[in-house]
Amino acid sequence: MDIQVIQLIVNGIALGSIIALAAVGLTLTYGILRLSNFAHGDFLTLGAYLTLLVNAAGVNIWLSMILAVVGTVAAMLLSEKLLWSKMRLIRATSTTLIIISIGLALFLRNGIILLWGGKNQNYNVPVTSAWDFFGVKIPQNQLLVLGLAVLAIVGLHYLLQNTKIGKAMRAVADDLDLARVSGINVEQVILWTWLIAGTLTSLGGSMYGLITAVRPNMGWFLILPLFASVILGGIGNPYGAIAAAFIIGIAQEVSTIWLGSQYKQGIALLMMILVLLIRPKGLFKGTI
Repeated sequence: MDIQVIQLIVNGIALGSIIALAAVGLTLTYGILRLSNFAHGDFLTLGAYLTLLVNAAGVNIWLSMILAVVGTVAAMLLSEKLLWSKMRLIRATSTTLIIISIGLALFLRNGIILLWGGKNQNYNVPVTSAWDFFGVKIPQNQLLVLGLAVLAIVGLHYLLQNTKIGKAMRAVADDLDLARVSGINVEQVILWTWLIAGTLTSLGGSMYGLITAVRPNMGWFLILPLFASVILGGIGNPYGAIAAAFIIGIAQEVSTIWLGSQYKQGIALLMMILVLLIRPKGLFKGTI
């Protein structure tokens, strides 16, 4: 296989691991809350900027990421308290929820520009040389990003499959009303959903900032691959979203050989359309 193709596959795996983290949060919020959250990408951006803020104060980058998770989760819980819980009470339509989420996305993005400006910024981390494996350059940051993503995904798997709250989340995703009458604390499940989504999304944003520049529209440009991963993997299926994220990440990077980097976003859209035409429910069963 050509060295250039291998290099692009390596880059695609790093990108796919970031898309996977954020896509899991997005598919959980849809599977459990029935919310197509178009502000999800901007919460990812918020996580990156909160990491930048703490890191600029002289805090270690890894501790900065953890503190950024706290801020991002708090922002998501605030949006739940002020917006989404009230919309559920009045049984707002999916169209209303989408419009509100787009408005929230614009509010977050412009707030970030107001506070941090519109220019590209970088974390205060030491410059490390890339490792050379038979001509393939692998930056150490990409390996760290992949390692952190794998740890987060393993942790999520354990939580969903082996804990009481994980089983409750699966029950609520299957049938919210039945779960409620069965004695499951639905409000606690909703709280955990935002906690997990905020944690994974913030980590995804922080890690994306490690391998690229931190900029106000970074999450907005990822929103199409995120939704494509959710649909490709089966809506509401976190494991499907993870698999689809790696497929899309690799496909986007490898496509630059023939199409150039300006059409990478179009690949995610094309794959989403093709899957919807052939398998409307996605590649995997759409359930948690």
